[in-house]
Parts: sequence; structure tokens; C-alpha cells
Amino acid sequence: MEALLVAATNVFSPEALLVLVIGTIVGLFIGALPGLSSTMGVALCIPITFGMDPAIALVLLGAIYCSSVFGGSITAILLRTPGTDASIASTFDGYPMTQRGEGTKAIGMALVASLVGGVFSALVLLFVAPPLSRLALLFGPQEYVFLAIFGMVSIIGVASGQALKGLITAALGLLLATVGLDLFTGYPRLTMGQDELLDGLPLLPALIGIFSVSQALSLCLSSAESGAGQPVPEVKGRVLPEWLVLRRVARTLLRSSIIGSVIGILPGAGTSVAAFISYNEARRQSPHPERFGKGEIEGVAAPEAANNAVTGGTLVPTLTLGIPGNAVTAVFIGGLTIHGLIPGPKLFTQYADVTYTLILSLILANILFAVIGLVSAPWISRVIRVPSAVLGPAIIVFSVVGSYALRNSLFDVWLVLGFGVVGFFMERWRFPGAPLVIALVLGPILETNFRRAMQISGGDWTTFFTRPFCLLLIALIVLSLCYPLIARLRRGRRLFG
Repeated sequence: MEALLVAATNVFSPEALLVLVIGTIVGLFIGALPGLSSTMGVALCIPITFGMDPAIALVLLGAIYCSSVFGGSITAILLRTPGTDASIASTFDGYPMTQRGEGTKAIGMALVASLVGGVFSALVLLFVAPPLSRLALLFGPQEYVFLAIFGMVSIIGVASGQALKGLITAALGLLLATVGLDLFTGYPRLTMGQDELLDGLPLLPALIGIFSVSQALSLCLSSAESGAGQPVPEVKGRVLPEWLVLRRVARTLLRSSIIGSVIGILPGAGTSVAAFISYNEARRQSPHPERFGKGEIEGVAAPEAANNAVTGGTLVPTLTLGIPGNAVTAVFIGGLTIHGLIPGPKLFTQYADVTYTLILSLILANILFAVIGLVSAPWISRVIRVPSAVLGPAIIVFSVVGSYALRNSLFDVWLVLGFGVVGFFMERWRFPGAPLVIALVLGPILETNFRRAMQISGGDWTTFFTRPFCLLLIALIVLSLCYPLIARLRRGRRLFG
């Protein structure tokens, strides 16, 4: 309690509040710009913190982390241009809402969901970090295999009505996920002699190309066909969702916040995995699953609550065990050690005031980016009124600059443009791009942990069916696969009975 009081004093000091506002605004811009990930934002700001007090430095890094995750949803919803991989799932229903003139409403739902998920995970970090971090240690490679399969099941939901085409693009994604050095043999696979592919196919250039450049090409083509200077229809409506809508999505928000927090605690899973699984669960639990992918507001609420809930969850193993939950928290560990703070039990005893300052600042950062987003949403939404002839090339420029900034490599720029052309034709031929990206994210997790589990067990397949958490995940996978059939049978009984 004494440490909490000291932390509250630190957080509400003028210096900390100023840093919190600056970090939140910077994070929103970093998240919204394609290619500038949360990891890059935190990494770029670590040198700035060298001369700061450790508590204030962590406030800055935490604010950038939280707000950048939400920032990616702004362009994902308005322009179908996810700023980060965490926002890919938000495009599925957010962009169709924008096309209907409900972009402001979609941003409002994303704000509320992000606030709920972020505050929920920060409270989880505050109260149950030590016991939950011990639970994460029980997850071995066998459990991660089924967690990846559980995420792959979401492809069925995302590709609803286009199951065969969805499976084809998912298979392509799994093939592309094998590009790079084999982690177990060191042999290069499908690199075609390109050294830039030895670390694998970069995810961000792929998603920027498929979701951003392809959309920009469509805008340029449509402006050429209909005449340059034709603006996109104006977005109208209130920002905050109506009370009835909030009541309808309340369960989705809570469920997705729990999913995001739990997956965040599991090292390596990440925001995109949490968003995909939560999206699929929201669709599975919905009485109208056919609306998903066509502008269903629950399809915005679920991934946004989940990906922001990951932020607090990933810091649980990071702070208590020194195990980074994702790439951002790996950079976070670097920021901690620079200031002489070693992750582990001492952070909650000897340096408790600094640790609790970070946790309380995460709560304030979530509230702050919600307030800033709420005030600025009407102006932000006007970006889609820019004529297609201007907006399309602008998206391509930002995508090229963002992809180059990832590794200062022209190879990434060519990847973005190449995937943009592929994504353009996929959309023309009605091949969904989301399954390809989901497979790219989950493929390495599935392969690495499967091979690791087989090595540990000496090739014994029963190792996947003898662990309690594996059996639980298998049950969830079977339930997810069977639920659409059960839902159809129920609807048939209601119709005829």
C-alpha cells in the first residue's frame, strides 16, 4: 500500500503527466502510420529516457506502448490500412462500416473497446501478476501447438462464405511462413539466394502490401474510372456508441479482454493472435454470425478489446520473470536494464514504487488516449473525404516510407509493392487476404513448437494428448469447429418448430 501511494504521487506529478500526454500523442501517431510498430516506437524512445528518472522513463514507454496499439485501428477502420499487425482484424468489419458512412461510429466503438481491454489488463497486472506468471510457465511447446491451431480455426470464420478460397490463401500463407533459415538445421528454405529473407518473410511489409497498397491501387483505379477528385462519402453520426449498443457488446468486451490478457501472459503469442481468436469467438457466440465481415460492430469491439488487453498481459511475465511476452516487452526489458532495474521479484519489493508507477500510468494512458480519440474523432474521420486520386498515392507513399523505415532496406519496399499487387488481384478475384496473414503470423509458432515437442518426446505423438492444458485446448478447438453446425441446427428447430 505504501508503494502504491508513492506511485500515485509519482504519476500525478506535473512532470509525469506532461510525459504521459506526450507519450500518448506520439504513440497514436506511431500506431497510425503503416510500418511504424509499437516495438519501433518504444525502441526509438529508449535513448531519450537516458537522463530521466526511471519512473518517468517507464511512464513514457508505457504510454507509447498502449496508445500505439489503438493508433493502428484508426487507419485500419478508415482506410483499411492497419498501422500495426494488431489492427488487422479490425479491418474486417471496421472498414465496411466506414464504407456505409459509419466510420465515426466504428472509431467510437474501437475507443470504448480499447479502453475496456487496456484498463482490464492493467488491473490484471496490478493484482494478479505473480500467480498468472506461474501459470504461463506450465505452457510448453505442446500447448503452443494447439494454441496456434486454435488461432488457425479463426480462418474459417474470417473466410465465411469463401471457405475454399480461404483455405487456398491460408495454405499459401503457411508456405510463405516457412521462408528463411530452418531454426533446427540452419538450412535456408525458399530464400532464392536473398540474404534479406534469411530471418523469414517480414510480416509488416506483407500486411502493409496486402491491406494498404492493394487498397490504394483500388482507389487510384476507381478515381481513374470515375474521374479524379471524386471524394469518398462523408462520415456522419455520433462517436460514442449508444447505450443499447454498449449493452449488446458488453459480454464481447469482457470475454475479449480476458482472452487478450491471458494470451498476453503467454510469451510469444502477441496482439494479432489475441485479436484473431477474439474475433472468431465473438462470431461464434453471436446470434447473427453471417453479419461479421460486412460491418458488424461486435467485429470491431472484439479485436480492439483483445489487442489492447494484451498490453498489460505481456508485462506480467516481463516484470515478474524477465520473460518478454512479445517483441515490445523485449525492448522494454532493455529499457529497464538501462536504468538498473532487473526484471524479477525485486521489482515488486525493492523497486516497488517504480513498478507500480508504471502500472498506474498504464491505466491513465488508456484513459488519456480514449479522451484524445473521443475529442479528435470527428476531425480524424474526415481523412476519408480526401479525393481518391490524392488518398491512393498518399497511402502508397506512407506505406513505402514506413516499410523502408523497418530495416532501412529497399528489399522491404519491393516486398510491399509486390504484396500490394498480389493483394489487389486477390481482392479482384474474391480471394480473402486475411487468412494469408493469419497463417503468416501463426505458421512459425505452429512449426517451431511442433518440432520442438517432437524432439523433446523422441517422436512420441501421444505427448500432445497427455497434458491437461492440451486436452482443454483440443476441446475448445472441437467446440469451435462444431459450433456453426450446432447453431444451424438450433436455427432450423426455431424455424420449423
